[in-house]
Amino acid sequence: MLIFILRRLAQSVAVLLAVGLVAFTLFRYVGDPINAMVGQDTSIQEREELRERLGLNDPAPVQFAHFIINSVQGKFGLSYRTSEPVGRMILERLPATMELALVAALFSLCVGVPMGVWTGLYPRHWSSRVLQAASLIGVSLPTFLIGILLILVFAVILGVLPSFGRGDTVAFGWWTSGFFTFSGLKALILPSITLGLFQLTLIMRLVRSEMLEVMRTDYIKFARARGLTNRAVNFGHALKNTLVPVITIAGLQLGGIIAFAIVTETVFSWPGMGQLFVQSVQFADIPVMAAYLLLVAFFFVAINLAVDLLYYAVDPRLRGGMATQAARGH
Repeated sequence: MLIFILRRLAQSVAVLLAVGLVAFTLFRYVGDPINAMVGQDTSIQEREELRERLGLNDPAPVQFAHFIINSVQGKFGLSYRTSEPVGRMILERLPATMELALVAALFSLCVGVPMGVWTGLYPRHWSSRVLQAASLIGVSLPTFLIGILLILVFAVILGVLPSFGRGDTVAFGWWTSGFFTFSGLKALILPSITLGLFQLTLIMRLVRSEMLEVMRTDYIKFARARGLTNRAVNFGHALKNTLVPVITIAGLQLGGIIAFAIVTETVFSWPGMGQLFVQSVQFADIPVMAAYLLLVAFFFVAINLAVDLLYYAVDPRLRGGMATQAARGH
């Protein structure tokens, strides 16, 4: 188990270094950040002094080494747009994105899995056909259009939910939460549904296909022959064996929710990291963009590691295979 974790950690570090190199290489050639930081009246000498102070005149390998070392320490430099520490800007926006991603993931799981189980157990029922048709709509419509339609119906026509912002929040140190205020909870509804709807449809269709396949296997027929109840067969045997692919998709989609919350945050003016990234792209704010990409890569790597560990806990075949390898090594 320890060797398995160390191997995964080494792979994770290699992935983060590769992402850091890509981010550094791409953003190093995205315009001149000095032009975004100073006005037209700034002299050439002052521009060169600022460039020297930011280390932009150093060779590329030196800049990359400083970038990696500072990133490990949580130091991403100063924003070219606001001259604020990038780490502080990210921390201010992180709670909003994480809460939105958490609610969207819970929504997609808590609704998608039961829908997938139902459509898998009763594929010819009229309600299953309706849910499958609705899932096609959820997959086909782009995220920004879903958000606009929800705003039109629930904010403009019905006027029951807010169309933008995060609502009132409660501060717990540097973390701010909208879970403890009524306006904060209302503000979460529309963007979390918008962000989680695509993942919900994927999870529903995956669970449905896995349930249909599992229900045709011999051990399910044997369980029914033993006289087990439908509840025990469906949930104790069939659903349990669909968990491995569902864990994979759910884990990867959680990373995708965090990474691709940019569109949802833009539509709903949600004050998260995605909106900060869009603003940084407009001003070629390289430190913020690089920090955002590294943070998203870290989330993906951490989630993949957690998924691998869940594999180990859920699937006994992995434990047996690793034990066999260990025995052969001795």
